[in-house]
Amino acid sequence: MSLKKEKKIKIIKDLAINEKDTGSADVQVGLLSEEMEKLVGHLKDHPKDLHSKRGLIGMVVKRKKLLAYLKKDNEKRYNEVIKKIGLKK
Repeated sequence: MSLKKEKKIKIIKDLAINEKDTGSADVQVGLLSEEMEKLVGHLKDHPKDLHSKRGLIGMVVKRKKLLAYLKKDNEKRYNEVIKKIGLKK
């Protein structure tokens, strides 16, 4: 279920603060969002897969915490990440 290497590299390149950045909140939110989209597609085909549903809920919570941190720390970067990923506020 994990993302392909090329997709991961593209997301990291789009959201990275500098060239060596792979773990900032921006990048983590982007990667989580992409994994969540993939998981939602899986759950549409397999609605009774409760283990995956639980994993998705955990990802939602983690992304929410990261976005809250980012908003508190640097609201400009928060707004940029939201815009790039296509999330609602």
